[in-house]
Amino acid sequence: MKYLPLDSGIFQSNRNRFVKSMRPGSIAIFVSNDEWPMNGDALHPYKQNSNLYWLTGIVQEDTMLVLFPDNPDPKYREVLVLVRPNEWKEKWDGKRLRAQEAKAISGIETIVWLDGFEGLLQQWMHLTDDVYLSTNENDRKSTEVQTREYRFIQEMKARYPLHHYHRSAKILKTLRAIKTAAEVGVIQKAIDITDITFRRLLGFIEPGKMEYEIEAEIWHSFLSNRATGPAYGSIVASGDRARTLHYVSNNQECKDGELVLMDFGAEYGGYCADLTRTVPVNGKFTRRQKTVYNACLHLHNYAKSLLKPGISIVDYTEKVGEEATQQFLKIGLLRKSDVRNEDPSNRAYRKFLYHGISHHLGVDVHDLGTRTEPIKQGMVFTVEPGIYIEEEQMGIRIENNVWITRNGHQDLMKHIPITIEEIESLMKR
Repeated sequence: MKYLPLDSGIFQSNRNRFVKSMRPGSIAIFVSNDEWPMNGDALHPYKQNSNLYWLTGIVQEDTMLVLFPDNPDPKYREVLVLVRPNEWKEKWDGKRLRAQEAKAISGIETIVWLDGFEGLLQQWMHLTDDVYLSTNENDRKSTEVQTREYRFIQEMKARYPLHHYHRSAKILKTLRAIKTAAEVGVIQKAIDITDITFRRLLGFIEPGKMEYEIEAEIWHSFLSNRATGPAYGSIVASGDRARTLHYVSNNQECKDGELVLMDFGAEYGGYCADLTRTVPVNGKFTRRQKTVYNACLHLHNYAKSLLKPGISIVDYTEKVGEEATQQFLKIGLLRKSDVRNEDPSNRAYRKFLYHGISHHLGVDVHDLGTRTEPIKQGMVFTVEPGIYIEEEQMGIRIENNVWITRNGHQDLMKHIPITIEEIESLMKR
């Protein structure tokens, strides 16, 4: 790992929170992600299963976690399963964790090697009736690929058909949505690196730069500051390409007079930042660009003002839509007749703002959490309204990350330049 070691108390706290939600006498088992083949003998860069990482901090293939808080033998109430280090394999692929190293990262005292796990599992299963297994229940999941989690479920049910199986994801969706202060501290580190990077870009961008050159600066700054890398595929979209929400080609020239939309964030210690800023390629907004930018910034600030415990994301989005309608009337994107005759299921403002305003943020960029239940203290959200105008070949989005507090929120990106005056000043410098 490139980042400095995290406090193992983060993961101990997460495990304790999960254990409190388990049924009496039950066992929970979590497995790591597969190593995914690419082409030939190559593998994609390894990415740990988010639930397993949230509970252990371990980033290594062939890892498992067993939580059995009522095990008669205290030694086996919390067990980390690792692949046994192999000297020959390490010559090719690099060093694997030793027991003491894994203990320091996770805070788990009992380490079991994978090649001796099956015999222990059989003993533990004979002591319990209820088993928690993990699935991917992110609402945005779309892949049909069968991951190791689902293969493990099939194996367990075939081997132990008379046990009662339960969904760890149902618990984790609630727990992972609420961030502890320690977790937010790691997110803040990812945000601070993202801040440094954005300021670097403001001194780099000028007409003639290629989008991929800006992306290269993002990578350079992230790695130079000990981030693992980007938390997701960085979007660098100049001109009309900014209207494509997940534009990642990043292969065109940034031209004089255009705006360039940049959506990027560092990953540090397994946690993500998610920033969007839109700036003028030549360092100076035109009058029309200022008008649209300030309308978007108004929506951004209005949306933030609504984020507090008690409101649901659905209701919050509806209120932002109402305000967007008023702003779009003011800047000439909508006419009163457009609003009067709008389809309630596809409101008029959606022509210019066609995505959600916020999502949960944490170990995953689109982190686990509910959209329909009331927002709670401790949740972390993005706030990212945008305005996309096909006729003007313009796209603007402004995004910060906020932590929900008891009576409101804390903007974790409040120090990152956001106003026209700040951006122009730094680009001029």
